[in-house]
Parts: sequence; C-alpha cells; structure tokens
Amino acid sequence: METQAPTASFTVIPNRRPATDEERWLAMEDPVFGKVFTDHMARATWREGVGWADRRIVPLAPIPLHPAAAVLHYAQQVFEGLKAYRWADGSIHLFRPEANAARLAASCRRMALPELAEEDFLAAVEGLVEVDQNWVPGTDGASLYLRPVVVATEASLLVQPAAEVDLLVTASPVGAYMGGDGEGVSIWVSRGYHRANAGGTGDAKTAGNYAASMLPQKEAKDHGCSQVLFLDAREDTYVEELGGMNLVAVRADGSVLTPRLTGTILPGVTRDSILTLLRDEGRAVEERDIALTELVEGMESGEIVELFACGTAAVVTPIARLVSDDLDVSVPARGEDDSPSVAETMRARLTDIQYGRAEDPHGWTREVVPAPEG
Repeated sequence: METQAPTASFTVIPNRRPATDEERWLAMEDPVFGKVFTDHMARATWREGVGWADRRIVPLAPIPLHPAAAVLHYAQQVFEGLKAYRWADGSIHLFRPEANAARLAASCRRMALPELAEEDFLAAVEGLVEVDQNWVPGTDGASLYLRPVVVATEASLLVQPAAEVDLLVTASPVGAYMGGDGEGVSIWVSRGYHRANAGGTGDAKTAGNYAASMLPQKEAKDHGCSQVLFLDAREDTYVEELGGMNLVAVRADGSVLTPRLTGTILPGVTRDSILTLLRDEGRAVEERDIALTELVEGMESGEIVELFACGTAAVVTPIARLVSDDLDVSVPARGEDDSPSVAETMRARLTDIQYGRAEDPHGWTREVVPAPEG
C-alpha cells in the first residue's frame, strides 16, 4: 500500500525487501565512495505539454531505458551532488540544498532540459533522506551522499531537446574522504587537453565534462599524480579547475587567490562556502584570472604558501606539488610552524557547521529529520 511521504508532493512506495540491519551495517562499515546505495530512490517524470509529474520515492532498482534514449546518443543530462549529515543529537541535516537546486536548474537551462523547481528538488532529496534515514552514518567524517540526475529518456534519434525526461535521486553512505595525507597531493597540469571552452558547458554539471576529463586524469595517474589541473582553452595560460574540484591559493600575507568564474568553471557550492568563511575571517579574497606562471613563480619564491582544492566529496584537499612535462614545483615547506594551515582551518570550520558542532551564521544547514525525543 502506498503511503504519503512527509514532504509536499512525493509519494512513497516502500521497498518490501529492504536491507536487514546486519546487511546495512556491513555495507556501511567501510563504504567505497559511490559503490553502496540505500533501499530507495526518488523519481519524477517530465513530458512535453504536461510538465513534471509522477513524483514518487520507490525501491531502488534498474530503470528501463530504450536503446534510442536521447541521453545515450546526445548526452542530454545533468546532475548534482550534496550530503546529509547526522548530528550528535541524532538529527539529520542537509547542507545548502537550495544552492544545489539553483545550480541544477542552471545546468538544465544550459543543456535544454526542463528546469526542476526548488520545491521539487527539496521534496525529492528530503523525502529520500527521511525514508532511508537509517542509512545516514553516525561516525565522524561520514555522511549520506545524494546524487540527483536529470536524463533525457525519450526514444528519439532526432538532434533536438527531448520530449520526455526523468529525475532520479540515489543515496550512498560514504566515509571520510580525504584525497591524500596531510602533506598534500601531487597534481598533473594538463597540456593540450582542456575541460571546457568559452561558450561551452563548463559551468554546467553535466556528464560530458567529466567524460572529457578522464583521459587527462589517466595521464595524471600515469605520472604519479592524484588529479589533473586544467588550463584555459583559449590561451592555454590560465589555471581553471581540477577534474572535479575548485582551486584556491594562499599568499604569504594571508590573502587568498582563486580563479574567477568565467563560464568555463563549475561554480562549486563548497568553493562559495569556503570563500565566504575566509571573508568572515577578514582575509582578502581575490577572484581573477591566474596564469600558471604566476602560480609557479609564487610557489618558488615563497609568495604562495598553500594550495588546496575543494569540493563536495573531499571538502578540502591540500596540494603539495604541481607537475607537468616542463615543470615540477612544490609548495614551500612550513618549517617549524605547527599552527593549522588555512586548508586545515577551513576544513574544520566547514565540517563543524555541517555536523552541527559550530554556529551556523549563514543559515546553511536545513533539518530534515529532527532529533529523537528523549
């Protein structure tokens, strides 16, 4: 029997064979990122002339897809990524889901997909978290990763916007995710490969951008690096972003420098949150074009004392070294200074807000499940 979800518009169809407590415990013990999924998923369907309908939360299962589905041939697709956090009192909160809703809508516009209203986005992710709340980890650093995706499902080989589109939201328990140890990771600077062009889809969160990054990412791993840093496509001069994270540099005077959003860089929610917290500290934050030569010279001279990447999955990852065919430069050693780095401080400040350990001055957290009574 169908029961009404505690949200405004998504109907819940319970999974009749959910994971047992033991199965869930084993799956959540040490999950590989994006490999373990909860019992349910959220779904909705858009049809031309009808709009969004059939909003429901259903048992997790493969979806039937016609071999001529537009997404398989023309990559008309966008997605998002956000997390739900269990606080010490047992309550569960999302972090800035409204920002993810706005970015998904912007990505949909760019990819000629129907926009999903913020109300529907929130109802889908909140409803899924409420139904599968037992999958939200309670261990330090762990969370429930939510992946909304909008895909063109119409069976048509015409090169035109699809007349039928599906929203799917899955959830995955994830452990603490830190790219490399505290000393930082090595990053390969890609030459000849570019993530996005001006006027392209660089500021949309769409699958094609990530597919294009996989070959240079393999090149990075072949050179012993954890990730790839892309330069701009027009001049092959200015640093833009990593394969899935934004870049931040810290100067010796404490000021911060990061590439400006030009339309070729994904506007990260974590990026925006960290820049806000840095400004709250009184630090000067510059968002502008940054030449690779400026970055390298700054690292060599000691003018740039830190580099780090930021994104939803890893939050903050320190960068120790930039490598390419014609360069190999490291961030200056910190010497005997045992004070926390800016990267460490920002990671702690942001995660303390996300897990309810610190004040939330900007109202970023949104309660989904209240603390148990008693």
